[in-house]
Amino acid sequence: MTTPTFSTVSIDLGERSYPIHIGTALLAQASTYAKLPKAAHAVVVTNTTVSPLYSEALVSALGARYPAVELVVLPDGESYKHWQTLNQIFDALLGKGCDRKTILFALGGGVVGDMTGFAAASYMRGVPFVQVPTTLLAQVDSSVGGKTGINHPMGKNMIGAFYQPQMVVCDIDTLKTLPARELSAGLAEVIKYGPIADLQFLDWIEANLDALLARDPQALAYAVQRSCEIKAWVVGQDEREAGLRAILNFGHTFGHAIEAGLGYGEWLHGEAVGCGMVMAAHLSQRLGLVDADFVTRLTGLIAKAGLPIQGPVLDAADNAGRYLALMRLDKKSEAGDIRFVVIDGPARAAVRGAPDALVREVIDHCCA
Repeated sequence: MTTPTFSTVSIDLGERSYPIHIGTALLAQASTYAKLPKAAHAVVVTNTTVSPLYSEALVSALGARYPAVELVVLPDGESYKHWQTLNQIFDALLGKGCDRKTILFALGGGVVGDMTGFAAASYMRGVPFVQVPTTLLAQVDSSVGGKTGINHPMGKNMIGAFYQPQMVVCDIDTLKTLPARELSAGLAEVIKYGPIADLQFLDWIEANLDALLARDPQALAYAVQRSCEIKAWVVGQDEREAGLRAILNFGHTFGHAIEAGLGYGEWLHGEAVGCGMVMAAHLSQRLGLVDADFVTRLTGLIAKAGLPIQGPVLDAADNAGRYLALMRLDKKSEAGDIRFVVIDGPARAAVRGAPDALVREVIDHCCA
């Protein structure tokens, strides 16, 4: 059996601190989970796509520590991130007589991670859970930081809880089976960290994008590690998004509007975020915060990563109006005023408002 090799990034949240293990051959090793709480039951929550690939290996590894390991297989896709699917997890937990020491394992991408975390936060008012992300997007973003939740037809991730995992296990080997479109979607969240926090990392991404697209293990491991380091630094200062953590939503205000406007699952989350970053960069320029060269640079990188850079038309009669209406439902909105994450200097982001007329100009330009 392959010996696991890994690095660890720690999230410092006092008694809720936890490690993020990043490396190869981690998922199937019983030793990976040796320091987790003991329990009579472990429950692996996954989906129909990931289960045939990795559930047997994870269940086998957990069997060395937990007397009973159950498997819950959900339908795959953002369109299933709702109450009905969440209830499948609760049905399984109650049906198996799981108690409050039961530990949940989220095996899959961001949808599985968000729903498993929300189930863990809610079942018996809180049971432990572990993130085992199998997509690049989940490894660099959604599995880290304790945001859990489900979608509502009127807004993305509007129902949920902040609830931290016991551990995050980022096995780079799982990215070998990731479809190319999903890999590109994950790169959107990797790229995001450069403009908001680390221009040297942005330089590195540009220099190593071909290696990332080719799934070079060393390049992917570094991209995951640096992304997690930045997110851990932000979350450690602002766990519940009272201020600084909002910068992690660069591109997301526009992106969430795209997802909700098209219908969840039509565009992948990372695709919407990639395009949303282009729109947010244009807004930053129109606010006088960045120059045209920055917008061109970021747009070119996003396009090279295989992501869309032109927004979809959500309403032929008043496209910008539809975007604005959806963005007013964003979690960062205050008293109906839309708040955008903009770039206001080298590796510096801020949350600001903008006149509707200016936002309309951006939408019209980027959706032309």
